Amino acid sequence: MELATTYSPQEAESKWYPFWLENNFFHAKVEEGKEPYTIVIPPPNVTGVLHMGHMLNNTIQDVLIRKARMEGKSACWVPGTDHASIATEAKVVRMLREKGIKKADLTREQFLEYAWEWKEKYGGIILEQLKKLGASCDWERTHFTMDEGYYKAVVRTFVDLYKKGYIYRGLRMINWDCEAQTALSNEEVLYNEDGERSVLYHTQYKIEETGEFVTIATQRPETIWGDTAIAVNPNDERYQHLIGKHATVPLTSRQIPIIADDYVEKEFGTGCLKVTPAHDINDYEIGLRHNLPILDTINLDGTMNDKGQMPADLIGKERFVARKIAIKLLKEAAGHIVKEEEFTTKIGRSERTGTVVEPKLSLQWFIKMKEISRRALQAVEEDEVILHPTKFKNTYRHWMENVRDWCISRQLWWGQRIPAYYFGSGEDDFVVAETPQEAIELAKKHNPNLTLADLRQDEDVLDTWASSWLWPLAVFNGFDDAYFNKETGKIEIEKNAELNYFYPTEVLVTAPEILFFWVARMIIAGYEYVDKKPFKDVYLTGIVRDKQGRKMSKSLGNSPDPLDLIAQYGADSVRVGMLFSSPAGNDLPFDEKLCEQGRNFCNKIWNAYRLTQRWEKVEKEIDAKNELALLWFEAKINQALQDLEQLYSQFRISEALLTIYKLIWDDFCAQYLEMIKPPFGEPIDKATYEKTISHFEVLLKMLHPFMPFLTEELWQAMKLRTVEQALIVAPYPKAADFEANEKLLARAEQIFEVISHIRNIRNQKQISPKQTLDLHIKSERMSAFVDFIGMIQKLANVDKVVFAQKKPEKSVSFVVKADEFFVPLEGQLDMEAEKQALLKELERAKGFLDSVLQKLSNEKFVSNAKPQVIENERKKQADAEAKIRALEEQLAAL
Repeated sequence: MELATTYSPQEAESKWYPFWLENNFFHAKVEEGKEPYTIVIPPPNVTGVLHMGHMLNNTIQDVLIRKARMEGKSACWVPGTDHASIATEAKVVRMLREKGIKKADLTREQFLEYAWEWKEKYGGIILEQLKKLGASCDWERTHFTMDEGYYKAVVRTFVDLYKKGYIYRGLRMINWDCEAQTALSNEEVLYNEDGERSVLYHTQYKIEETGEFVTIATQRPETIWGDTAIAVNPNDERYQHLIGKHATVPLTSRQIPIIADDYVEKEFGTGCLKVTPAHDINDYEIGLRHNLPILDTINLDGTMNDKGQMPADLIGKERFVARKIAIKLLKEAAGHIVKEEEFTTKIGRSERTGTVVEPKLSLQWFIKMKEISRRALQAVEEDEVILHPTKFKNTYRHWMENVRDWCISRQLWWGQRIPAYYFGSGEDDFVVAETPQEAIELAKKHNPNLTLADLRQDEDVLDTWASSWLWPLAVFNGFDDAYFNKETGKIEIEKNAELNYFYPTEVLVTAPEILFFWVARMIIAGYEYVDKKPFKDVYLTGIVRDKQGRKMSKSLGNSPDPLDLIAQYGADSVRVGMLFSSPAGNDLPFDEKLCEQGRNFCNKIWNAYRLTQRWEKVEKEIDAKNELALLWFEAKINQALQDLEQLYSQFRISEALLTIYKLIWDDFCAQYLEMIKPPFGEPIDKATYEKTISHFEVLLKMLHPFMPFLTEELWQAMKLRTVEQALIVAPYPKAADFEANEKLLARAEQIFEVISHIRNIRNQKQISPKQTLDLHIKSERMSAFVDFIGMIQKLANVDKVVFAQKKPEKSVSFVVKADEFFVPLEGQLDMEAEKQALLKELERAKGFLDSVLQKLSNEKFVSNAKPQVIENERKKQADAEAKIRALEEQLAAL
């Protein structure tokens, strides 16, 4: 088939993705005798659009799933999206606001109608975008975490864990997102690694009994009116006389006690701590120990209320606005602030909205994590689940050993509603059940006269992660009635053919920042419900950063649109560009030039195939040069295949790509094709050509997981193939034994080094590539070169190869391993001009050596410089001396 002059990625992508879909190549099914290979996609938020992190993550998954498919496995890549409670509700509220509708004016049912309408319109965008990337997901298995069956699974596990004693409801200090107006788990609170600038305000409180003042340093003066005590260390002599006395809260008449508590550090700040139990977790603990009252002065929306004799100017103001007013009042009205001190601190922000998190005392639902997490910690410790790279094992251990109870309730409407039903005003007047019908039966055990109308379901929904932690089980319907045993609280996996076949999954590809959010919790759920790990390996990708090392984000405007990149360079080029410098766990410094490099690689392969198609093929005997080239390249392929298996097993995907890249660009295009290429206008023997096409097919198979579109295009162009012979399902090549050819590979490498030296001499001496040169070889093992003389002559344009024991006059020499090579230059150069050029270079080298020697002879420099600096200077000296000797030898030879 005649190929176009240039490769058109748009044409290939529009042709082959529909072809793969139409022929159902992406769908996996249970097949006896066939090995399963499963990947579950980290479900992107239904609100999301494709960004560079998705590109990296999903390209890696597609590489792994395509290779497994070619290996004859039942390769199942399950796609789907997460309902993303906080993010989606915020989008819907914003949409309603634009229509002039307030959420507060809607019933829950009305709001959910709008939410589902929004989801149906925008929720599938990111999955459609993944198709542009070439993602070969089993689209028939697409799941959404709010689908009816999935919703039921989440509710069912809540009820089950409640029955097992893992879930409880309690009044505890939690993290509150004032913008989204919902609780957050500890893991949903992010901290800037470098901290944030803040100010400590040193504020005076008057002691009622003595008239003296104590000074307290606070960065939150707006919370002063929530103070219910001042704490000092019991061993702090400065304040022992004040313990038991009372201080007056500034700008009020309210008095609070001075208490002693070991939590207070004498050396930190002023040694006095304002205790605000409603607004700080540590203060809350102090309050419990001393039975202090709780004054919650901040409303759910972050505005101030009138508790604690709050000044009128602050009431109703947003907390950060109130802070400014409070500072002004404390300074001007009473002179309470005596000092301001800037410092750097870590401030918790909501992972979803970015707003500063407010610690609040709240009645929420929690999962007890210590016991249920034990098996999941052991699994990673014992490498039952292996993290790649292994450095994250320490992070995982730290999290799991210090795990805290998980706050799973959210004050939202979009999500799985908590299946708790209240029937009275008492603290324990509730039941937990999957349905209202089951709930009323349970409630009647408390009061037989109750009816369904008496039940009120909890208004809150579950944390999004409390649904996605079931992902590897729920996508195979593990919690359906037919498989879940309510008595044992276990999935009877043997009854579910698909779950039994595809679970555990093979590898999870995800980002390190959700190692605990999602990965650890899926491991917990796996052992809790089927006594099995959910996956064997976890490949943790790095963060995509720009050339300046900044994390790519919309706010910085430093992230290219992935679809624009695909439109400009083609999906294959972008996939390759993403992976060129992306080892597991390391950040990816992305540069658009990487996509250009990918495009150049596409064109190189395209043109290499077009070159072979221009050759005339004839039946004639294969010559020795071609026979050697075929033997050598077959050994190179098998060596690469052996290396690739090790790289894939270690999830070194970037290195696997580079191995294939070098094999194709350097070995196949730059070396092999040049070796066998017939002289212009002459034919090639048919045996060499057919073997070359066979090699090309193997290369396409190796490359297909990385560049699916280009490779399928060329594969189909090579010969007429049936649907079943498509490259996407072609058998992946296996490494053959190449030990017999290892000597051949080693000798060939030496020959290529010789050729490279000759080419460098041409460049340095400005000798035309068309001008033939002679080569003299001085070696104790001349037989090692005999077979390769033709290769040297062809690739380096050498006329005569002479084995000699002495150096010819007027020649340039070089050494490769233990052998010496000479290229006579008489008649090739203007010898006088060459001599002058060498003299100038010699003069520069001697000048450089003098400057180095001056440094090393300077006693002050030598005595003060670090050993590494001295060592570097000595290396410069040795290099300069070697260069001078070489130049002098070249001059002597002229």
